[in-house]
Amino acid sequence: MAATNSECDSKKNAEKPNFETFQLFSSSVGSGFGIFDDVSQNVNDIPPPPCVEVLVSESEVPLFVKHNAEEVNFDGVTLFKGRVNTQQVFGLSNFDLVPGKYEGGLKLWEGSNDLIKALRSDIKSELISFRGKQVLEVGCGHGLPGIYALLEGAAVVHFQDFNAEVLRCLTIPNVNANVSGGSQPSPSRLTNDKAEVRFFAGDWSEVDKLLPHVGTDAKHNEGFGYDFILMAETVYSINSLQNLYNLIKKCLLRPQGVVYMAAKKYYFGVGGGTRRFLSVVEKDGILTSNMVAEITDGSSNVREVWKLSFK
Repeated sequence: MAATNSECDSKKNAEKPNFETFQLFSSSVGSGFGIFDDVSQNVNDIPPPPCVEVLVSESEVPLFVKHNAEEVNFDGVTLFKGRVNTQQVFGLSNFDLVPGKYEGGLKLWEGSNDLIKALRSDIKSELISFRGKQVLEVGCGHGLPGIYALLEGAAVVHFQDFNAEVLRCLTIPNVNANVSGGSQPSPSRLTNDKAEVRFFAGDWSEVDKLLPHVGTDAKHNEGFGYDFILMAETVYSINSLQNLYNLIKKCLLRPQGVVYMAAKKYYFGVGGGTRRFLSVVEKDGILTSNMVAEITDGSSNVREVWKLSFK
């Protein structure tokens, strides 16, 4: 996977967010030719890591992993994010994404920036509010959208990622760096010391067994579910779209829950993208979708932000 800024340009671009563009899978799987890899032949044979809740008290970053925090500005909101070396955590090069082992959680993808901007815009327009709400960030990685919701007054924020290592070495330190008072406050921000913040690792096909606000049909009638589900760059692989959609249906509060999804329109070579995911949504007929933003900056594939809700 190719970083937006090369190492030789790091000083020149020190003030710019270190977003990653999408280069698909590394040569460690498949044919070794990137976009020509047949991912489906690799993913299904690899058992996912176990689903676990990662407790903050047990999540000390290993001494050999450095979490170097730096500021990132999202359209007027400054958050802190860490930079963690993939080689140190997973024994992989910094640009690897290996299905079944590591799903890119240590990178900061462009969709996180798009998602936070969209959320900020809707808050300013008074279309949404996180105050007192229950939020789940799916495929969180850095967790910046979830952190933004937390700082905007959410009562519950749960972070989910494929890898427990990502949560321990990156997400939790990022939450700590931002909640400790380093990020800039907004006029609408609440003092949020009593918010429930928890972290869950595992595959989308199984992690619902751990999430506290997943409801059966009966539980949904009792108000179980998350008010908001946030996700950025989660729909890149066609192999995982159905599991992701099933998880959303189980977790979203009915009838008022809202999903915000930021991703690229197409991920060439792996079959995923916003439109492919929306076709799964449309076929099921339970949720409706509305585009919030389209980003065509010429630096990557067309990116989009969508809002999903119950019909």
